[in-house]
Amino acid sequence: MSGTISRMEGPLRWRKVGGPNPVDVEATRIRSERLSADSRRLLAEVDKTSQRVQQDCKQRLEQRVRDIQFLREELERRLEEVLEEIDALVAFKTRVERALEACWDPLRACDEVEKELLREVEVFEGVASLLQRTLEQIVEQIRLNRSAKYHLEKDLKDKFQAKSIDDSCTLMTNHSLNPEHRPKELLLRPTPRMAVSPEEWEGLSGINISRAEQEKANSASLRALVDSLLEQTACDMRSQLRATASAFQRKIQETKTAKAQMEEHLAGVQCELTSQKRNMEALEVAVAEKLIPLSVAQARLSARTQRPGAELCYDPAQSRLLAEVQELTAHINKMRKAADLSVVVQQSLVRCQLELEKNMEVKASSLYVDEVLCGQHREPTVIHHF
Repeated sequence: MSGTISRMEGPLRWRKVGGPNPVDVEATRIRSERLSADSRRLLAEVDKTSQRVQQDCKQRLEQRVRDIQFLREELERRLEEVLEEIDALVAFKTRVERALEACWDPLRACDEVEKELLREVEVFEGVASLLQRTLEQIVEQIRLNRSAKYHLEKDLKDKFQAKSIDDSCTLMTNHSLNPEHRPKELLLRPTPRMAVSPEEWEGLSGINISRAEQEKANSASLRALVDSLLEQTACDMRSQLRATASAFQRKIQETKTAKAQMEEHLAGVQCELTSQKRNMEALEVAVAEKLIPLSVAQARLSARTQRPGAELCYDPAQSRLLAEVQELTAHINKMRKAADLSVVVQQSLVRCQLELEKNMEVKASSLYVDEVLCGQHREPTVIHHF
């Protein structure tokens, strides 16, 4: 009994003295094992997650690099295409600029006559415009003068009527009126209020007079200006007509001189063409004549090849026959080359002849237009001093 109590008191005494409880130790051990297992799982999961995340980042970075490379290639290709298009447009710009310059060349390439005619058109149009504006000024001044005339005539009419009334009133006396015709009612009514004062009455006439004087002075200035303008414009038009006529005369003389030179060249070309034809005929005859001795020499050489045995030797006669054939052949070739060259020269002369004839026709047409047609149109042009 006492031993049992002693054994039962052991745990109690153990708790009392602070010793570990087996239950707590087991729980602690289990928690530790679980923590270790959880840690191992956590480490494995973290490692797996890190690898997965790292792999995913790597894939995304690689995809990003591929996207950047793709876009870079696209940008480089587009840049190259844009540069090519810029170069192409620059080339087209140059072509358009040259085409535009070519459009202006015919307008700039005009002779002296055309320049004077254009200047003449400009002068006449300018004179016509100036005269039209002057005519409008004259019409306006006539209107102003007629307005001043109207006010003067109206004022004169009013003055005439007022003077007649005042003259009649001056002639009236106490005995000049018939009592039956005396205005009884007028004597009873007050004197009507006057329309204007004496100062205003005098001022209205002064205004009409000043206006008439001003318009008269303006008309005199305008007439002087118009007279000078008519004289100056007539002088300018006559001067331009003389300049254009002088340009026509110079152009006609230059055309005649050029046509005469072409006629001289044409005569020389025709003469040389005839000479070349004769030269070619002479060469052909000479070739035909030289072919006969060449045929004889060749026949001799051919006959001498039939000599028997030892007689077929290269003797002086054989040597001379060969030399003769070579000389005749060389002469014939030279004459044939000369004949061929004569054909080329004749073709060139024919082209020169055709070109000269065509240019002479152009010069003749130009002379007809400038001297006949333009002369007929310009002959009746007379500038009068109006």
